[in-house]
Amino acid sequence: MQKKVMLLGSGELGKEVVIALQRLGQHVIAVDSYENAPAMQVAHEFEVINMLDGAALDRIVSKHKPDLIVPEIEAIRTERFYDYEKQGVTVVPSARAANFTMNRKAIRDLASRELGLRTARYQYATTPDDFKKAVSEIGIPCVVKPLMSSSGKGQSVVKTEADIEKSWTYAMEGSRGDYKEVIVEEFIKFDSEITLLTVTQKNGPTLFCPPIGHRQERGDYQESWQPCAISEKDLKDAEDMADKVTKALTGYGIWGIEFFLTAKGVYFSELSPRPHDTGMVTLANTQNYNEFELHARAILGLPVPNIELIKQGASAVVLAAKEGKAPVYKGITEVLKNRNTDVKIFNKPTTRPYRRMAVVLCNDDLNTDVLKTKEKAVKLAGQIEIVHR
Repeated sequence: MQKKVMLLGSGELGKEVVIALQRLGQHVIAVDSYENAPAMQVAHEFEVINMLDGAALDRIVSKHKPDLIVPEIEAIRTERFYDYEKQGVTVVPSARAANFTMNRKAIRDLASRELGLRTARYQYATTPDDFKKAVSEIGIPCVVKPLMSSSGKGQSVVKTEADIEKSWTYAMEGSRGDYKEVIVEEFIKFDSEITLLTVTQKNGPTLFCPPIGHRQERGDYQESWQPCAISEKDLKDAEDMADKVTKALTGYGIWGIEFFLTAKGVYFSELSPRPHDTGMVTLANTQNYNEFELHARAILGLPVPNIELIKQGASAVVLAAKEGKAPVYKGITEVLKNRNTDVKIFNKPTTRPYRRMAVVLCNDDLNTDVLKTKEKAVKLAGQIEIVHR
């Protein structure tokens, strides 16, 4: 049953996907825009291309003839996926899902206008004048995001009129690919944010992982914990929304679906058709299968009979402070002296301010306070220092 899998995007999440696929006997080609990306270090083969170059993408697909194409980032010429499907290649979760979810405009319109899910009010803008008008109509404060970006790049909150020009410039600088358009969203006063990892299967029911709480800064997650506090009604509403949107997008695999929990109920926020960064908490052995193992099984058409919470746990990121090469990590030995604690170093070859370089993972028994476990993970992550040779 060995398949040839082409992974488009080779960061830390892709690295764990490669490991999970190899443990199931698959052959993986890792692709990214730079050499020695994390997933390339564990894959059978690799390619370095600009994935927004359709001709370059066609060339490597023709060269390797993969059975499956697994996109792991947004900046890909995803419209080519429809043609690959016609050639008999399986796109994960599907060409339709990849095209919709790689662009915030398509997924937001699907969720709000077609499926009727509860979302923040929003408008789009492609010019500074359109942007000012959208901010005026949505109202201040509001959230600004590029239509195509990752890891929170280009995201900001307009809190006063003085922020408008800065937010537009920041969104343009953080935009990936050739989509120079932003979404302006109503600022939702939420009590907390959650990620609901959702598994769609080829020959089985849609399953949900226990909800994951997370905190963000600069639009990027800083720590996550599982399980998180949520009412039965809110969880049921979130699961219903997740089921609707994944069915509409079609395909198989794991989806990271983000929601706001508010006094008025659950709001749909974002969707990723792949393992989610906040889901790295599952590497703390909180579940019987971590999110990468679930993804590997689902995309290969292998059964996932159940998802069971075994421990509660937390993850906290280790960020770089400056630009540099050949990073070295200090403090690992002391951190690992703590019980039920692990560290995953992503082994990225270069650093830049706020770049995610490693994650600290902690778990504990289910009858303990998960927020204390989160505090422990955050404290230990702060004890790891990144220096350069």
